[in-house]
Amino acid sequence: MSYEDGMKVRREVLGDAHVDRVAPDAFTEDFQEFITRYAWGEVWTRPGLDRRMRSAMTLTALIALGHWEELRMHVAAALRNGLTKDEIGEVLLQSAIYCGVPAANHAFAVAREVLEER
Repeated sequence: MSYEDGMKVRREVLGDAHVDRVAPDAFTEDFQEFITRYAWGEVWTRPGLDRRMRSAMTLTALIALGHWEELRMHVAAALRNGLTKDEIGEVLLQSAIYCGVPAANHAFAVAREVLEER
């Protein structure tokens, strides 16, 4: 896959506003190209999992690692990828078992804010 394939998927999943907001500058250009080419162009485009499953997995990983701003962005992406509010809630509930109750509690707070904004 190419950078262009990655950018197409990145825009479809995260939305144009987000991608435009983090447009690369001289300092971040290499990093932005790296994540666009590999994360979005090589992994998110693979046929083995659909975007709904990839979103659910991403939410769980972000909760486990405590990456709350990324979680905010990926809750919105999960909605774009077809997960319902109830399904997102189930992912967060499941994460309480494997990631810990405090992490899931915070994730519910973050997700609630995103869902209320929509």
